[in-house]
Amino acid sequence: MSAAASAAGDRMQRGRAFRGVFLRELHGYLITPVAWLFAVIFLLSAGAFTFYLGAFFERGQADLDPFFRFHPWLYLVLVPALAMRLWAEERRSGTLELLLTLPIRPWQAVLAKFLAAWVYIGCALALTFPMWLTVNYLGQPDNGVILASYIGSFLMAGAFLAISECLSVLTRSQVIAFIVAVAVCFLFLLAGDPLVQQPLLALGSGRVADAFADLSLLAHFQAISRGVLDLGDVAYFVLTIVFWLAANVAILDARRGG
Repeated sequence: MSAAASAAGDRMQRGRAFRGVFLRELHGYLITPVAWLFAVIFLLSAGAFTFYLGAFFERGQADLDPFFRFHPWLYLVLVPALAMRLWAEERRSGTLELLLTLPIRPWQAVLAKFLAAWVYIGCALALTFPMWLTVNYLGQPDNGVILASYIGSFLMAGAFLAISECLSVLTRSQVIAFIVAVAVCFLFLLAGDPLVQQPLLALGSGRVADAFADLSLLAHFQAISRGVLDLGDVAYFVLTIVFWLAANVAILDARRGG
């Protein structure tokens, strides 16, 4: 067998292994109670917050600002809860070593798990389409702004997911993975808020505070939700996802090497 044929066979094996991990994870969301709770709680909470806390009807405006306003806070709790099992459960049950013996590279395993969870979150987000139908029935909204807000919401969910997946590989306990992920996501969500900025400024780290403020997930999401898909904001979410997935791969490589 030639070297080219051998390499092609290896690529096919890795491709099948990648699809296997992706489909296994995606199927797991259909049978896992936590995953179903994510979809139910997200849909119910998004609707309740929009109509009650967001005063959707009382505002008298045909837009979905009250709907998207609460997405960061829903994701802050729900995405880490969804992602806490991704690697923590593998480590607790001892299947992590088995997974890494498959003809699949660590980055493929990380990406397969991430994409399966992100697709599931995207499906849950897509199920909120009645809100879009409702606002179009009641008035004439700017659907371009709504589309941009959906894209921003999906990207922000991906950033939360990448952070949570990376932190999940550090522990066998899903509870610890959840708590640490919520804490880290909270810091990045409010990186530009005085709550986070004041301690940094008190330490005399003005440049650090300014640099950290630029990492605010909330600020970049709010910029997109105004209807402007700025390349810088989109690139920020993409780079955040890539960075945390790369960190996840590095941790897996270190554990396999050890």
